[in-house]
Amino acid sequence: MHAITITEPGGPEVLEWTEVPDPEPGPGEVVVQVAATAVNRADLLQRQGHYDPPPGTVPYPGLECSGTVAAIGPGVVGWQPGDQVCALLSGGGYAERVVVPAGQLLPVPAGVELATAAALPEVTCTVWSNVFNLAGVRTAAGLRPGETILIHGGAGGIGTMAIQLARAVGARIAVTSGGPEKLAACAELGAEILIDYREQDFVAEVRAATDGWGADVILDLMGAKYLPKNVQVLATGGRLVVIGLQGGVKGELNLGALLAKRASVTATSLRGRPAEEKAEIVTAVRTHVWPLIEDGRVRPVVDRVMPLREAADAHRALEEGGHIGKLLLVTDA
Repeated sequence: MHAITITEPGGPEVLEWTEVPDPEPGPGEVVVQVAATAVNRADLLQRQGHYDPPPGTVPYPGLECSGTVAAIGPGVVGWQPGDQVCALLSGGGYAERVVVPAGQLLPVPAGVELATAAALPEVTCTVWSNVFNLAGVRTAAGLRPGETILIHGGAGGIGTMAIQLARAVGARIAVTSGGPEKLAACAELGAEILIDYREQDFVAEVRAATDGWGADVILDLMGAKYLPKNVQVLATGGRLVVIGLQGGVKGELNLGALLAKRASVTATSLRGRPAEEKAEIVTAVRTHVWPLIEDGRVRPVVDRVMPLREAADAHRALEEGGHIGKLLLVTDA
C-alpha cells in the first residue's frame, strides 16, 4: 500500500507519497481500507518534529479516517469486513489502510457520506470529552443548559462542532474568530455572541453580553497567549479547558483571581489517552452525538476535499487559516 510519510522534520514539502508495508490486525484490532482522512493541527506539529506519535503507532500522520473494514483480528466482535466505519486514530490515517483498535471504531452515521464521515471522529471525541460530562473522565467541563460557553477559534473544525453540540444542549454560545465571513458561519451554526479577535476584546464583549457574569466554560486552543484574559472572563465557578497551544506553552496564571472565582483550569489532549479511555469516549460519542447527527441537528462542516497525494497542499491551506470547518483528504482522487 501507499502512505504519506515524513522524510524529515520540516515544511509541507517533506510529506511524500511512499510505498509502505501493509498492516496486519492484532488481537482486538481491525484493518480499515481508508476512504478519507482529515487534516488536524496535530498533523502539522508532527510534520515539524514537535509531536511524535505514541509508542507503537505507525509514523504516518492522520488522527481520524473513514472507510471500509477490510480485516478483523482475533477477539473482535460487532464488526465484519465490509462495514462502513469511521475511526479515532493515534496516527496513520494518511494511508490506504490503517490498523485501529476495535473500541475506536464508529459506524458511519445515517445520512452522512462515507468520505465526509472522516471529518467527525476527532472533533466529536475532543469536544464531547472536554466540554460535556463523561463518566470516568475527570477533565470534562460539564456544560449545562443555560450556561455560557466561549469557544475560541469558532470557525475551525473543533469550533464548528463545539458550537453545534453546545446549541443542542441549550447553552448560550460566544465565539472568537477572524473576520465577518467566519463569524457569519459561526452564527449560522448557532453562535450568538460573535467576536472578531482582530478588532474586539473578548473579555469586554463577553462581559457586556452576559451582564458582567462572564463565561461558565471556555474551550481554548491558544494556550499561553490567552491564559490571563481567559481567567479574567471566567464566571464564578467557571471551567477553562485548554486543548491547544497555538499561542505558546508558558503563561502567567493569576491564582488569586482563580481562587476568588472558585474556578478551574484544565489542560488535556486526546491522542495520548489510554486505549481504554479512548474507547469509553467513543462509546459516549456514539450514544450521545450520533443521534444528533442522524436527525440533522449536528452536521460535519467540510471546507474542501483534496486528494491524499496532495497532503502538502492541504497542510499549507491549514497553515494559511482561511478555511471554515475541516479539510479532508481522499484516497481515490
